[in-house]
Amino acid sequence: MVKNLLNIFNREIAGLHEAAYLLGFFALCSQILALWRDRMLASHFGAGTTLDLYYSAFRIPDILFVTLASIVSISVLIPLIIERLDKGKPEAKEFINNVFSFFFFAIGFSAVLAFIFTPQLMALIFPNFAVLPTFGELVSLTRVLLLSPIFLGFSNLLASITQVYKRFFVYAMSPVVYNVGIIIGIIFFYPIWGLTGLGFGVILGAFFHFAIQAPFVASEKMLPSIRFYIKWKDIKNIIFISLPRTITVSSVEITKLFMVSFASFFIPGSVSVFNFSLNLQSVPLSIIGVSYSIAAFPTLSRIFSTGNKQQFLEQMVSSVRHIVFWSIPVTVLFIVLRAQIVRTILGAGGFNWDATRLTAAALALFVVSLIAQNLITLFIRSYYSQGRTKTPLFMNLFSAIVTIVTTYYLVMLFNSNEFFRSFWESLLKVTDLEGTVVLMLPLGFSIGALFNLCIHWFAFEKDFKNFSGLLFKTFFHTFSSSIIMGFVAYKFLDVFDNVFNVDTLLGIFLQGFLSGVMGIISAIIVLYLLKNRELMEVWKALHKKIWKAKVVVPGSDPQ
Repeated sequence: MVKNLLNIFNREIAGLHEAAYLLGFFALCSQILALWRDRMLASHFGAGTTLDLYYSAFRIPDILFVTLASIVSISVLIPLIIERLDKGKPEAKEFINNVFSFFFFAIGFSAVLAFIFTPQLMALIFPNFAVLPTFGELVSLTRVLLLSPIFLGFSNLLASITQVYKRFFVYAMSPVVYNVGIIIGIIFFYPIWGLTGLGFGVILGAFFHFAIQAPFVASEKMLPSIRFYIKWKDIKNIIFISLPRTITVSSVEITKLFMVSFASFFIPGSVSVFNFSLNLQSVPLSIIGVSYSIAAFPTLSRIFSTGNKQQFLEQMVSSVRHIVFWSIPVTVLFIVLRAQIVRTILGAGGFNWDATRLTAAALALFVVSLIAQNLITLFIRSYYSQGRTKTPLFMNLFSAIVTIVTTYYLVMLFNSNEFFRSFWESLLKVTDLEGTVVLMLPLGFSIGALFNLCIHWFAFEKDFKNFSGLLFKTFFHTFSSSIIMGFVAYKFLDVFDNVFNVDTLLGIFLQGFLSGVMGIISAIIVLYLLKNRELMEVWKALHKKIWKAKVVVPGSDPQ
């Protein structure tokens, strides 16, 4: 039985949509555990200073990870490892040792520098926190978390090896055990070491992420070891390949850094509200956008190498159609059911109703750009498949600047213009709450994402004529059915409000869940009457035995 179960995760998928759905399943499993983690954090600490410090402490380690761990990026290393394995295992092992050695010294040196200057860096980024008596805890937590990019970078390197040998199930489990480590930190380490204990939980999770893959790599005698002599030719080649991708991903992290820095100037709990709502909207992003973009990437690369431009366009259109088909309904449901979603997932312990309403409003503003975020991941992959890494680099850098500047002016306008502030507070039903200025952060984020989508879309349309025209029917069908779905779900909220006790977790969950089900049924009926193509393709894909296919597991980053 165990052997058969492992075989399920070691076969290849024939179709794009089947691959995307199976990838989505893995992403869903990981995200469910991540949501449980967030619920525990919300329950233990609420939206307050403690979690503000916790989330702020990730900023420097995360930037360190995306800038240096790209050296051991899966998408960069796998082709290079395969190329050397074809020449013999010793040459592949030597290459892995070389990469590992350079990464070890680079990340180690950078982490030591960051460790030494952590107080100055954190005071510069979060000046409001620097005057708090808890600033020392923030510095200590940040220093602990500096171990995280080291372990995750090593894990990336091992993941490249496990995927070369097609041990996908091992790699698929790594994000699961990562969250297990964080949960252990919340339950066991925090009572002993306080805020720093939460950091030890993250490090434990990062170690699990790395360690779960080590036994197989060691069994293949491919476990890397340090060499003081480094072949710089290999390293220069890797850096040249990975640099555009590094800058592209870094622009996203820098945007988040500015957002969290902005939030630190607001009332206590603002950083927590921003991060909780960002994490919630990341669930459909991981399941839809990341899954489809990764499932499409190998096929797009293969088609482009043949020079068949028409087939490349058809594959992109197919991917975009299904991302649109899933993204718009999810966006509408998240907006309509935002309070039920937030209260069900986070509403426990110290996370009160005011925090729920503010987080729900932020979530609604984030998911407005869900379709943009999902499609951007696909467009970036499409450019990578063409070998055009500079194009998404410049577009994402420009969009990051637009996002940061837009957010800054939105915050200024919100604080200075009564009409503007009242409009957004009334629209999102938070007029009686404090700290509503934090809502300008997800609004600015979404404006930037929509702008980013526009420039990606227009650039792609320029290369592939009639791209937009091939998608009009999908947009029309999906948008019209989603509006009806949202209306039905909204009306059933009132119906089930009289049926269930919405002051309880079960009651508010059933209210949101059953309202969503009724809305989804109405959307399916509309799509069926419209003879929607995507609905038929989804039905066929779900009826194929995708569990008999070999999984192509996603990389550790969305881009």
